[in-house]
Amino acid sequence: MDPVGRLDEPNAPFVPVTIHEATIFEGARKILEKIRPTWPSEGIEFKLFTDGITNKLVGCFYGDVKDTVLIRVYGNKTDLLIDRTAETRNIRMLHSFGLAPQLYATFNNGLAYEFVPGVTLTPESVIEPSVWTLVAQKMAQMHRLQCWTEIPRIPMLRGKLEKFLSLIPETFTRSEIHVRVKDQFLPLSKLRAEVDQLCDHLERLGSPVVFSHNDLLLGNVVYTESLRQVTFIDYEYAAYNYQAFDIGNHFTEFAGIDEVDYTRYPSREFQMNWLRVYLETFQHPQKVTQNDLDRLYVHVNQFALASHLFWTVWALIQAEHSTIDFDFVKFAQVRYGEYLARKDEFLALSYEN
Repeated sequence: MDPVGRLDEPNAPFVPVTIHEATIFEGARKILEKIRPTWPSEGIEFKLFTDGITNKLVGCFYGDVKDTVLIRVYGNKTDLLIDRTAETRNIRMLHSFGLAPQLYATFNNGLAYEFVPGVTLTPESVIEPSVWTLVAQKMAQMHRLQCWTEIPRIPMLRGKLEKFLSLIPETFTRSEIHVRVKDQFLPLSKLRAEVDQLCDHLERLGSPVVFSHNDLLLGNVVYTESLRQVTFIDYEYAAYNYQAFDIGNHFTEFAGIDEVDYTRYPSREFQMNWLRVYLETFQHPQKVTQNDLDRLYVHVNQFALASHLFWTVWALIQAEHSTIDFDFVKFAQVRYGEYLARKDEFLALSYEN
């Protein structure tokens, strides 16, 4: 039986505070005053995490208490990219299924939520059988959810790509950024043509539409070894989407972010093992056939191309607006370069019906 969430999952309180990057710890204290009023201010410790390239993340600790609070401060102009109302609804819903941390509060430019003990994945750990099997099973569980009725059951891919494209300027504000992007990405009609052509093809494949994470990079998977479990975090892009996009996007993330290396993209043998574990959960108790695996393998790798385009376009918007110290132009160039390098190979994949 597919899991059904509790419809009475409570709303998290809203705290009317704006946290500024220059005074991030002071802002975090104001949030804690509301959601952890018993914590004495002088005893709270803070840790700024640096692995995010969209937001700022602060860990808040008090003494030996295991009740650690994470406070996420949204990046500059990220509301252009992300529906924050949908994000908080998604976290509440997935928490009701036991698939996401608890949301403690929202504030003007961020949210506070439960800390999940463990470590985020690395290019080395994500290929360990003790880890990847858990990820495959967890993703299948998410894809089987009967979501709250108010969540639109429309695949987000084309609509989100079109919205993203509309947010990229034909002339970037900073001339040094514009010079770096103009030859490869401008005019934007070139990117639009690629997006339209690829989406037309992918929509004909018939990949099931399921509730998806849509951003399952390695830093968004927490592995808790003592419990033998993984937890997905950061549901900014969660929405109904094509099954094969969520899996293909995850596979592209095996390359890492800080030092991207696409030789880490999983081999056919690895993918087939991963996909079998996934389908054994997603289709249970239905028997998984070789045809099921061959079809999903083709779909996943072709949708991996859409992942490259998605994050290329996303990075170009970030290059215009983000204040985070990260080379978004280089990231866009690397993702688009991999899209072009794999396009013909992946689109040529086929299977027998």
